[in-house]
Amino acid sequence: MTAVTAEVRRTAVKPRSHPSSHGETRFGFAMIGLSVLFVAVFTAIPIVASLGLSFFSWDVISSPEFVGLENYRRLFTDGPVLKSFGVTLGMALAIVVLQLTVGLGLAVLVNQRRLIWARTVFRTAFYLPLLASTAAVSIFMGYLFDYKFGVVNYYLGLLGIPNVPWLTNGFAAATTIVLIAVWQQAGFTFVLFVAALMSVPADVLEASQIDGAGPLRTLLRIKIPLISPTILFAAVVALINAMQLFDQPYIMTKGGPGSATTTVTIAMYQKGFQNLQFGYGSAIAIVLLAAILVITGLQFLAARKLVFYQ
Repeated sequence: MTAVTAEVRRTAVKPRSHPSSHGETRFGFAMIGLSVLFVAVFTAIPIVASLGLSFFSWDVISSPEFVGLENYRRLFTDGPVLKSFGVTLGMALAIVVLQLTVGLGLAVLVNQRRLIWARTVFRTAFYLPLLASTAAVSIFMGYLFDYKFGVVNYYLGLLGIPNVPWLTNGFAAATTIVLIAVWQQAGFTFVLFVAALMSVPADVLEASQIDGAGPLRTLLRIKIPLISPTILFAAVVALINAMQLFDQPYIMTKGGPGSATTTVTIAMYQKGFQNLQFGYGSAIAIVLLAAILVITGLQFLAARKLVFYQ
């Protein structure tokens, strides 16, 4: 009798698989498969193809000719291309610093208790530029900052200020492009920081107030360390995007004046698509990828001492 009762109980508590669970599993694997396929087709395969092509000399018209490491030797002795790496790194660092600073500053202001009602409005307003086409924004900004006919110089003229060479002076052009890139991308970091600040434990903030910590000390000693993983993520994403800067300098200045705003991606485009030196352009792309990987690795090494994980 006891054995029969135990068997009945085991049968009663035996889990039953719901028919819909199998469908959900298949759907999940299908979505993962699509993501893997997308990454393979648009990222992995092009990288492998560029790596292979970087060992050849190819102008599309004639057959590829194997040249080994010649493209890489040429790259490290090509002054204009090397200068484009310096321009890219300088602009990228400026963009990352300003983007993180502006995003964090706006997030701190919006996160104030008295502005709870305005969070949604500001999140939407600051995120909207990111949804606009970068090419369209660059064309618009090119007209806006035109030296002779730009709206900005027009209103400065009404104030008695002479025309500013926003896009015709090397330093001014680089600065203008950096500010436009920050304006368009700051909404991304802003939304990340707003979410991170909202997740800071309330009891920790209350304890800091009891200990007499002011707003600035609370921000520097409590909030920023607690959201440091988010800051790391935002910094990595911002730097990767900034190192691939192309649309703004190409559309607004064509890499000029001179080569003041010629980024690596513009140099790669000029060598590969304008001069039909696809092997050399691929070598530039591979070196840029290696530079991004090295800088990202340095960021994660620095994060071991600067990032606090709860």
